[in-house]
Amino acid sequence: MEDHILNWVVIGVLSWAATFLLVRKILFPNQSFDFCNRIVSTIHASLAVALSSLSVQDWRCPVCPMASKSSPWQMQTMAVSLAYMIYDLGCGLFEKQFKIDNSIHHLVSIIGFGAGLAYEKCGSEMVAALWITEISSPFLHLRELLKELGYKDTDLNLAADISFAIIFTFARMVGGPYLTFVTLSADNPLLIKAMALGLQLVSAFWFYKIARMVKYKLAKRTTSKELAKAE
Repeated sequence: MEDHILNWVVIGVLSWAATFLLVRKILFPNQSFDFCNRIVSTIHASLAVALSSLSVQDWRCPVCPMASKSSPWQMQTMAVSLAYMIYDLGCGLFEKQFKIDNSIHHLVSIIGFGAGLAYEKCGSEMVAALWITEISSPFLHLRELLKELGYKDTDLNLAADISFAIIFTFARMVGGPYLTFVTLSADNPLLIKAMALGLQLVSAFWFYKIARMVKYKLAKRTTSKELAKAE
């Protein structure tokens, strides 16, 4: 990994931490640690999708050229998100909110981005993976932000739940398997292939949990409406 890319990562970690402190101490001092961290996560997700979109070299084939040398823009995009993943993993450990599936996701992402930056290859596949994994994240965080703001079990919160589930499903369970297939088929380093497969397995596990969540929410809403009519 070149020194200037390493500098990007170090500066990025410090910048994300500073952003959290700004949100926590100045913008939302009365909200919880998790609320403030989700604000930062939403900023990263929006930035990651924008940078990934800008770094696509050929929109007729967004994952092309495959197994090729990463462009400078793709390297910077990966460095920004690698820095965020390191910061966010640290936040989870600091707040003692350790979740095995989330931690595996972060470690897979950190190793994957780190390998991509070290090899200076697979930029097209990496930014495509970043786009797929982050496109649903703002809706994921919106669900929890609304709950803390007092909108739990409202139509607005249900709309956020369903929007997240739909976007996650199409991105992770349609685009994800395709990207995993082309990454495994191309002449990529073994570590990159392993991380692609690992990320898809985590996505499949989360899809199962999300499907159960949506089923529960819809059943709960139906039951509530039936009770209201009975009264």
